[in-house]
Amino acid sequence: MNSKLKIIFAGTPEFAATHLQALIDSEHEIVAVYSQPDRPAGRGNKLHASAVKQVALAHDIPVFQPVSLKNTQAQEELAGLGADIMVVVAYGLLLPLTVLDTPRLGCINVHGSLLPKWRGAAPIQRSLWAGDAVTGVTIMQMDVGLDTGPILLDRSIPIEAQDTSATLYTKLADIGPLALLETLKNIQTLKPIKQDDELATYAKKLSKDEAEINWQDDAVQIERNVRAFNPWPVCYFQHGNLTIKVWRCAVVADAKNNQYQPGEIIWAEKNGILIKTANQSLLLQNIQLPGKKPMNCADILNGRSDLFAAGSIISSSSSNE
Repeated sequence: MNSKLKIIFAGTPEFAATHLQALIDSEHEIVAVYSQPDRPAGRGNKLHASAVKQVALAHDIPVFQPVSLKNTQAQEELAGLGADIMVVVAYGLLLPLTVLDTPRLGCINVHGSLLPKWRGAAPIQRSLWAGDAVTGVTIMQMDVGLDTGPILLDRSIPIEAQDTSATLYTKLADIGPLALLETLKNIQTLKPIKQDDELATYAKKLSKDEAEINWQDDAVQIERNVRAFNPWPVCYFQHGNLTIKVWRCAVVADAKNNQYQPGEIIWAEKNGILIKTANQSLLLQNIQLPGKKPMNCADILNGRSDLFAAGSIISSSSSNE
């Protein structure tokens, strides 16, 4: 039996582009690529093509960028491609039932979590935010729900203590394409497994407000937030009239620090800047002042030690939810 499939690929960011490239390098035929419309980006807000679109154009693959797939014209256009299957990776548009039923083998999705945990928009970040020990990718047969379809295959990896969203993103982008190719190889014999909805959690989108550090929180949670929101939106705090971003930190457990109040700078030395939280303390190691690049705290203290005098209080303007 011929295992070569005619595939429509739908995706937008770099994570999806990695999967598209794997398909291009495989035996399968990519008949078309769907991606989000070009968006303004950078200085001058010039229109910028998505990572997926750039890969597709580099390989002379037709690219479609409908604002929606709910209109009849877009659906007929997709049906006319005659695909065996549609592969969706971080596309960003909902697929109506008509589209889901169009390819002969339906539509499958590569999701960056071990479903049913962390359905939704930000599964990689939420796994770090929650302190999960493992994560992975799930290949599922798509239905009309949000990441609710039956599971075809999954692959897991451990979350290491120093992982950020950026490093985890890279690791999942390594295993995801392999899992996808394995799924396509066995697509006609795999037995879908229904998700247990009672075990489902939702990975809501990130916001800049959520990234503001609340020193009334536990140090362990703040440290998770710093890793989860790196490289976007990046955790930050207000100090004086400055917005200071935190790129790397560590939890310090010291009973002697209980004499300080949350947000108080205990000391600022070459090893970093130690700040009391609600429980334990947080050692800032790499931070970014406005208009500057991220730097180790030792280098910042060489020129701006006045900002971080011991005993100073960093107030929280709001409480994070």
